[in-house]
Parts: sequence; structure tokens; C-alpha cells
Amino acid sequence: MNWKLAARAAKMNPSVLREILKVTERPGIISLAGGLPSPKTFPIQAFADACAEVLHNDGQAALQYAASEGFAPLRQAVADMLPWNVDPSQVLITTGSQQGLDLVAKVLIDPGSKVLVETPTYLGALQAFGPMEPNPVGVASDDDGVIVEDLVAKAKDARFIYLLPNFQNPPGRTMTEERRAAVSAAAAAAGLPIVEDNPYGELWFDEAPPPPLAARNPEGVIYLGSFSKVLAPGLRLGFLVAPKSIYPKLLQAKQAVDLHTPIFTQRMVSAVMKDNFLERHVPTIRALYKRQRDAMSAALTREMAGLDVKFNAPKGGMFLWARLPEGIDTVTLLPKAVERNVAFVPGAPFYAGEGDARTLRLSFVTASVEEIDTAIAALAQTVREELALAGDKQLAAAQI
Repeated sequence: MNWKLAARAAKMNPSVLREILKVTERPGIISLAGGLPSPKTFPIQAFADACAEVLHNDGQAALQYAASEGFAPLRQAVADMLPWNVDPSQVLITTGSQQGLDLVAKVLIDPGSKVLVETPTYLGALQAFGPMEPNPVGVASDDDGVIVEDLVAKAKDARFIYLLPNFQNPPGRTMTEERRAAVSAAAAAAGLPIVEDNPYGELWFDEAPPPPLAARNPEGVIYLGSFSKVLAPGLRLGFLVAPKSIYPKLLQAKQAVDLHTPIFTQRMVSAVMKDNFLERHVPTIRALYKRQRDAMSAALTREMAGLDVKFNAPKGGMFLWARLPEGIDTVTLLPKAVERNVAFVPGAPFYAGEGDARTLRLSFVTASVEEIDTAIAALAQTVREELALAGDKQLAAAQI
């Protein structure tokens, strides 16, 4: 048969992260690659109890089709936990926050539409936007977030800017209060909508991040959130909060995709969240991740001494971002690290344009402290060998 693919299918490429995750299935690999929450944090007993409760109280409704907007009590719970005035009618429950990105792309992007993103940005967002054939444009960014002057220079004719202000994936940075105020004001002045993605905002270590951009200008922001990082990713449960002017189209896009997010999952999460469960549970996640971040920072400081490796110590979230010495390409380095039983994510795919080949992302949340120590030592040895190899090549070239 002559299957003729749609033009948009050419924009669909394999996920670099998913391909790397296949490597981690090899026995003995210590993975610092995948953005997977620690399974130690999954509240299994709470869900066992919630499952029994949901089936006992209203099992028929829990196993039936349901409203596309989502389970009303869960939409109310989402509205109540956000730090600005949100009407539950603005909350759309999604099948993971990744679906929220897909819905945004379908509703807001035409072929050739300019879409602004941070430098670097979340690879999954670039993939979600890709089939709609946008023109993604990176906005210069520093440790405090996007640089306002570059945002203003590039805002004309852009459909929206996609931002992760809290513990951003991949670089782990957090946008400061001052930068949020400036970005919000600049976007409003330019008439530029913001798509704010906040999957990691509750995973702060010492102090909560500043209020969301959506709290400053609710009519100019679509806000995405997730239960994957605070409960469990296997639930595939997220949400978006949208201005009433755009909400109906997002809802229609969802109806065309899956009719509704699984209602059984929604009812279970709603049951688990009763009695302020998250207020008791999330601090245990923060404490675990902080210990592991500290362990990775210490290991990098110790093992990479003298190697001119730059890295950050994020104030929350799940990722640490590093930049290796000149002459190293982390895509080339990865298979050599895997030979030493450690995996990471090369940084170049996270850029809208040409990526920085020297960067990499390390996840510190699924490996134990002992595994982190072992993995960083192996990674450092791999870097040393790569630098020695590059030096030998330079010497040989000079002798020719």
C-alpha cells in the first residue's frame, strides 16, 4: 500500500529523552538522564485506600464516560490551591500537562507562526509544538530567566512565549521576582500571551518561588500544572487554567483528542487530596530531593576539580545543568559514559536554534547518594579521557 504521510508527520521526530531512557534499561546503568520522579515518593497506600473508596462509593460513575472539562470537585481543588483568584470553570483537567502543550499548539499555532521560548527550553514542548510547524525562536536567557530586552526585540508577531519560571527543565534556574515583574509588564505591553508551565513549582528546597506570572496578569496567561511530580506520573493527570476567552477552543481541541481525561484517575486523585494530603506529603519529597541535590553538587565539586566544569545548584526541582570544557561534545561523550555505566542527557536538543554541544542535564532524584557518587566519578573519568583524546588529536594535527 502507498501510505502518503501528511506534511506535519515529517515534523514528528523521536524523543531524544525516550531514546536515552532505553539505554537505562541495561543492567548496571546508573541513570542521571530521565526526568522521572523518585518512586520512593509515590503514596501507594493512599491510592490503594482511594481506589477502594471510589469504587465503593460510586463505582459505576467512576468507570463511565465523563465531562470533558474534568471532575468538578477536582477542578475546584485545583482552583483552590492556586495563589490567585481562579474560577473552576477556567480549569481544564488534562491527560498530563504534556497534553496541555499539545492543546495550546493546536489552538494557537499556524504553520510558520513565531513562537518564543527560553534558551534552553523544555524539549517536550518543542516536540509538542513541532507538528503544527511553528518557527520557534529562542530568547536570550541568563540565570534569572529570559532577558527582557531580547524579549521585547523579538515579541512582534509572536503568537506567545513559552516559559518555565520555576526550577526550569533543563537548566534548573528560577526566574526572580524582579524579572517576573519585568517580563509580565513587557509581555502585556507588547500584547504577547504567555504560556506558563509549572510542573516543578512545589519542589522547592529552602523557600517557595515567587508567585506565578499568571497571578500578575490572568487574562494574558495560560497556566499549566501537573500531579506527576507531587503524586505519581503514571496517573497521567495534569491541568491548565485559561482565560475565559480562549478556554472553549482548548476544550474543543481536547474533546477531539480523547473526549475526557480518565475519570477514575481523577476521582482517585480528588479522594487522595482530601484533608490537606499534599501539605503533608510534598515536604517529604522536598527533603529527599534536597539531600540528593546536595550529594550531586558535592560529587561534582570533588570529582570535576581542575576540569573547568561549570554547574549550578538549583533551588528546587529535579535537574542540574552543567557545561563541560571546550572541545567536548556531550552527544559524543554519552556512549562513552554509558560504557562506564552512567547515563545523562546531552544539552543541545533543548535549544530552539543551534544548541550548546558542551552542555548536559543531570537528574538527581532517582539515584541514591551512593549511586550519585559512583556515577559522577565515572562521568568525571570519562571527561578526563575525552579531554586527553582531544589533546592527542590537536597534537597530531599540529605535527602534520
